[in-house]
Amino acid sequence: MKLLCATLATIALASAATAQETPVVLRVSTMLDGRGHAMKDLRITVEGGKITAVETKAAGAAAGATYDLRGLTVLPGWIDAHVHPTWHFGADGRLSDGKNETPQQGAYAIAGNVWATLEAGFTTIQSVGSPDDKPLREAIAAGEIPGPRLLTSLEPFASTKPTPEELRAAVRQRKADGADLIKIFASKSIREGGGQTLSDEQLAAICGEAKAQGLRTLVHAHSSQSIQAAVRAGCTEIEHGVFATDDDLRLMAERGVYFDPQAGLVFHNYFDNKARFLGIGNYNEEGFAAMEKAVPLAIDVVRRASRTPGLKMVFGTDAVAGAHGHNAEEFIYRVRDAGQSAMDAMVSANSLGAQAMGLGDKIGSVAAGMDADIIALDGNPLEDITAVRRVVFVMKGGRVYKNTVISHIKK
Repeated sequence: MKLLCATLATIALASAATAQETPVVLRVSTMLDGRGHAMKDLRITVEGGKITAVETKAAGAAAGATYDLRGLTVLPGWIDAHVHPTWHFGADGRLSDGKNETPQQGAYAIAGNVWATLEAGFTTIQSVGSPDDKPLREAIAAGEIPGPRLLTSLEPFASTKPTPEELRAAVRQRKADGADLIKIFASKSIREGGGQTLSDEQLAAICGEAKAQGLRTLVHAHSSQSIQAAVRAGCTEIEHGVFATDDDLRLMAERGVYFDPQAGLVFHNYFDNKARFLGIGNYNEEGFAAMEKAVPLAIDVVRRASRTPGLKMVFGTDAVAGAHGHNAEEFIYRVRDAGQSAMDAMVSANSLGAQAMGLGDKIGSVAAGMDADIIALDGNPLEDITAVRRVVFVMKGGRVYKNTVISHIKK
């Protein structure tokens, strides 16, 4: 762990990521504000890492402009609620377990994952979870490596052995260790059928103590039984939910529980990289067959969730090795295959995602007072969802990390 932290700290920040000490002005013709509105002809001013002004139809909008983003679609940096940035392929091309590589090789691979994710337009991610996330989070926050701001659960809760009191103590320890949230496995993997694992009492203990400690709880739950148990236990967010029924979706909506299903990226990434996973743990032929069967169910869950009144469906990809930097493909599966509206898909990864993380007053919207997380796409995702693949400008906290826009006016 110490070596990982030290190695990450030696990686130089990309030279393109320059902090702006003087006000930066963005000239914008089309913007999605992250809250469900499309706006035209704007002048956005950024100073000290914050958005200080958003002027609509401002006269002389080009005056003093630093970046001319006209002809593009500008929106808040995306938020991915479920990633695994420490997962990577080793030198042998297989999913790494850390045994066949040096700590330095692993650290550089992880740094590459978060860099690719930031370049793809994701300025905030939530990792659930790994103990290696802590030095990664700190290195990014310190500006030692480029990457999205990172929230982490550290080690997830999965064992069925601890008593409720032991689980409460473990939650308190996670908080002391620096976890931003608690991740819980309440069901088996989809590769093993997705049945409930933790008891109702264990779930109540973890989620109850987490709430008492001011921590959110994200629950891996596939079966209807595990979903309902987690919701009734007062947990904050349900992940995956491949076997969720309409009653389960309504229950989540009634209780104000966030829902984070996946429509395609995670499955297709596994299929595309099958040889790299096969033979490791439950990544066997039976497991891959189970995932093949789950794909239409996952698409249907997203379709039904989109139509459930009041259900707060956020955006999470479950990006593992091979998927980092391709997170935006999940938007395409959601809109093209599951029928979610493009605007709702954008909001799920902007203001709604920020709200779910308790950061709605800081990120997820382009408005005065918010952190300056701003991206630009070559194309409009409301008209062509594949525009999410064409991120040409990325600003996080007022720093520009990517700019392939030709019309860079002046510094």
